[in-house]
Amino acid sequence: MGDPGVVPRTMTSQQASSFRIPLSCLTRIPELKENPFSERISEVFTGRQNTGQSPAADAGGICFEEFLEMMSVFSEQAPRDLKVFYAFKIYDFDEDGVLGLSDLEHTCRQLVQGGLNADEVATVCKKVLEESDIDGDGVLSYLEFEHVVTRASDFMATFHIRI
Repeated sequence: MGDPGVVPRTMTSQQASSFRIPLSCLTRIPELKENPFSERISEVFTGRQNTGQSPAADAGGICFEEFLEMMSVFSEQAPRDLKVFYAFKIYDFDEDGVLGLSDLEHTCRQLVQGGLNADEVATVCKKVLEESDIDGDGVLSYLEFEHVVTRASDFMATFHIRI
């Protein structure tokens, strides 16, 4: 189809429905380029979690519907519940439906980008669980995560992409 990442001027309906742009094109969006979760966001919205392939290899790219869904979720006008749902999915790295210690540690390492050592990361994550794990089962359920996020006044102001 020509140069990767360039949308052809004309396409058949079949070509349009199967057309994908490389995930690397998403880094042209400044908020994704600087976001420590950009690879995980790509995985969640393209449905290619845990494929074993490097997200940097583009794993087939992103189609228009996936891109539209991602941009809708990150829109400033998107409902809080939708944003919370996708934030939970992004932070649930092992995709087991709860945020366990390993998910929290992965999230923390992504956020601090080497600014804390392993012991400090573990301490932060244990404190998060102590403060947020209402039922004491050692993980954050979706409802516990939602409870924490709704108390975070800056969540809605920061969980968006402006284009």
